Amino acid sequence: MRSLRTAPPLPLVFLLITAGESVFVVVCGFSQNQLNPDYSGRVECLTDKQKHFSLKLSDVMKKDEHRFCFRIITNEEKERWLGEPGVQLRVTELHVEAPVEVTEGQTADLTCKTTCSLTDPTFIWYKNGRPLTTKTIKNNQLHLQTVSSEDAGSYSCAVGGSQHLRSTAHSFRVRYPPKNVSVSISPSGEIVEGSSVTLTCSSDGNPPVKIYTWFKEGGTSPVGSGQNYSIINITADHTGLYYCEAQNDHGALNGTVMVTVKSQSWSAVWFAVGGGGFLLITVLICICWSVKCSTNLPTV
Repeated sequence: MRSLRTAPPLPLVFLLITAGESVFVVVCGFSQNQLNPDYSGRVECLTDKQKHFSLKLSDVMKKDEHRFCFRIITNEEKERWLGEPGVQLRVTELHVEAPVEVTEGQTADLTCKTTCSLTDPTFIWYKNGRPLTTKTIKNNQLHLQTVSSEDAGSYSCAVGGSQHLRSTAHSFRVRYPPKNVSVSISPSGEIVEGSSVTLTCSSDGNPPVKIYTWFKEGGTSPVGSGQNYSIINITADHTGLYYCEAQNDHGALNGTVMVTVKSQSWSAVWFAVGGGGFLLITVLICICWSVKCSTNLPTV
């Protein structure tokens, strides 16, 4: 925070600039559209009854490290002053040094570095905002012996006793082959000859799977490609076990599904048998009823 006392009679505008670059940080007394976007939401102009003007900078970042000066402008063109030499803002910080991306199965070390001079510090690591307690922490390093896809996330660190001052989060990505490959059928339910179905293959992988190949058990050649495989006007011959092969740059994995087609010919047979049986029973009932009526007629 930097303060300046001014004479009351002068109409003043208070500005703060980075020396050498002449970038306005904020113009006190003006609307927020006068604010440099880099400082949006982080600066506040303060004053008191003695006309002390101050500027408060919050959430200080390493890029805020500049030499700052006051510039005072009045309503008189010639009455403008620049407060040289100003103040030099030095910013110490914690930051995580680590590879951005590794392949599953490799090892990786994440290092918490600081520009502060510390004596025997204790470092605390966080993943996705939560403290890490199950990983190997050696001095200022977090050691990942055999990286898995579950290690991907956002990592930050802090010095013991100052946990509220965490480093900027570091995004750590893991490349891995397809996992959790599954196949679904749409529409679900009974599949009848003459209908259409679509098989959909889903998987998890990094990079995302873009190559899907479809096979039918017993065949030697693919029956389709792409994440979706559609069968139009399906027949009983399509009954069988289907599997899709999901592939990315790091490997491949299969998922399977059983397709069972109900033949319409069998449905027709059952309908014919059922209908014929109903007709036969109806005829027998009519005959019995006629015979009964005949025996009950009076003789002449």
